Amino acid sequence: MKPTAKSKYGYLYNTKQWRAIRSEFLQLHPLCVMCEKDGNIVQANVVDHIEPHRGDLKKFFGGPFQSLCYTHHDSTKQRMELYGVIIGGDESGNPIDPAHHWNK
Repeated sequence: MKPTAKSKYGYLYNTKQWRAIRSEFLQLHPLCVMCEKDGNIVQANVVDHIEPHRGDLKKFFGGPFQSLCYTHHDSTKQRMELYGVIIGGDESGNPIDPAHHWNK
């Protein structure tokens, strides 16, 4: 999440502690995990909170985290959180979300 003036927790992304965590995480995990699942090699530039932290400092600074590119973070991940579904399909085009109505 890119901090914005509208972001309630945006100030956390500007802390020395977060910048150090982000830098180290991207050094250890430099590729977007969603691009890799699609068979693409793309450099990550976002350390994403897998579980929304909603201001919980333990979750914010402790994770769990994943590396994402801006495109996946700002589109796919946001839709997944908004709708509560896993976005994407398998090689046959079937939804990968086990809760999808096609998989019931």
